[in-house]
Amino acid sequence: MAPDQDALKQQAAEAAVAMVESGMVLGLGYGSTALLAVRHLAKQVQAGELTDVVGVACALAMDEEARRLGLTVSTLEEHPVVDLTIDGADEVDPELNLIKGGGGALLREKVVAQASRREVIIVDESKLSPQLGTNWALPVEVVPFAARPVADFAASLGGVAALRLTDEGLPFVTDQGNHILDCDFGPMDDPAAIARALEGRAGVVEHGLFLGLATQVIVAGADGVRILER
Repeated sequence: MAPDQDALKQQAAEAAVAMVESGMVLGLGYGSTALLAVRHLAKQVQAGELTDVVGVACALAMDEEARRLGLTVSTLEEHPVVDLTIDGADEVDPELNLIKGGGGALLREKVVAQASRREVIIVDESKLSPQLGTNWALPVEVVPFAARPVADFAASLGGVAALRLTDEGLPFVTDQGNHILDCDFGPMDDPAAIARALEGRAGVVEHGLFLGLATQVIVAGADGVRILER
């Protein structure tokens, strides 16, 4: 009988934590699979198998959870270079480019990724895609004042933008107090061009295209866990 999805995610999380060494500064990603990794990491630390590990969290919720689990959590101010970040992704293309931001933490996730020597992504095989945008809209974090102009700009690039809402019907608010537009571009022939266009637009704080940042992608699938390298 094939293992279920949760068991596969756990295997991927444990494979990522196996790359951690004592004394490392770790980027603690955000999302369900990253949470499994942080919980497994905490067990290793509690058992004394890893020592002097310091985490830098990619979301306030993960910061709180890591502290609750007994991990040492710091900041990029104190540790500006991160040895290894373990994070998830919403979509991964054959070149290991990513769409991230489904959980709303894309800004901090990208800041930590760019500060990291290695960025290890853990996903289940459903996240693999022939082209970014095939299965996932692109999250774009915007200052609230600019939401409508940026939505119109995304439309000019061929996207359909929707303001992300909470279950209560209110605008979703990121850790930095911004809003998110989920921009459906469909399969992107040139994600780098879309990234450049968005980066040049006033009011865009960050977008969820993580291009050239992943060092390795650990994929949990029906046949077990495999590691993809750039």
